[in-house]
Amino acid sequence: MAAAASVNTDLTTCPICLDLFDNPMSLPCLHAFCLKCLQSYFNEKTPGDEVPCPTCRKWFRIPSNGLEDLQHHFIVQKLVDQERELIQLRESSCDRHKDEQLKLYCHDCNENVCLMCYAVKHRNHNSAEIPEVADDFVLRMNDDDQQIQSALNAVREQSAETKQHETEFLSSVEDVKQTVLATGDVIKRLVDRQINDVLMELQSVMSESAKQAESVQEAYQLALVSLESFHTYSRELLDKGRLSDITRAASELHNRAKELLDNGVTAVKYRPPHLTFTPADVTQVERLSLIGKLTIRTEEGLCQVCFVHFRKCYSKRFFA
Repeated sequence: MAAAASVNTDLTTCPICLDLFDNPMSLPCLHAFCLKCLQSYFNEKTPGDEVPCPTCRKWFRIPSNGLEDLQHHFIVQKLVDQERELIQLRESSCDRHKDEQLKLYCHDCNENVCLMCYAVKHRNHNSAEIPEVADDFVLRMNDDDQQIQSALNAVREQSAETKQHETEFLSSVEDVKQTVLATGDVIKRLVDRQINDVLMELQSVMSESAKQAESVQEAYQLALVSLESFHTYSRELLDKGRLSDITRAASELHNRAKELLDNGVTAVKYRPPHLTFTPADVTQVERLSLIGKLTIRTEEGLCQVCFVHFRKCYSKRFFA
């Protein structure tokens, strides 16, 4: 039996990637390889070139339209399809009773069980057939995923809004800077020191605001990665997974979706300060404030300390 399994593995395994054949192609010497493996192996060759078989080294000519024109190995493909069916059948078997197939889902234990498991440990539990439960879980997972997509859109919108605010703020900074310099030119010799002080304060405000914008964007990106990862995994599971895969992962995915939706990342917003500059009356050169006064007004929002705490918690919670 073991020898038969070994032979079957040899027939269904590509000699290059050592994995199950993916679109097996036959060379004139009848050796089979994945098309993508051949394309990688002969990536520096062109149609019409003579190349050796990777296994027996017998030379053959690459077809005029490329390696895609080689003969598809239908016999190997059939063996691969059968091997995949056997793998799926083994994966749907009960871990405790290898000869039994998973038939039921136990709601109390959140796991798939076979009839033997049900009779021994789950008889008094709330159980149902896997296809029936899977239908309910599919609906719930679709609903979770729709909410995740809505959250993704909300984060993207706020990310774009933050970029716009930051651009506008930097533009206003530049306007104030030009006003400061224009006013300072009138009385430059007398107020060089005050000009320098105001510009340094302005630079400090711009730097702090840039840090805040960067931190907000970082939080959004962290949220986007988690949300997109959940969305991709959910769609992959729903599109390609077996019913038992869906029921096995449904509860954990639902809890994960709730965590992502409750994370509160949309509460984090970029709040740039509002800048105004009041030029001094240059005719009153005797006054101490010759250049003017920089006024900074910030909108009420998430304080820096709270934001840093939120970012650390979010990163630890979803990316540990």
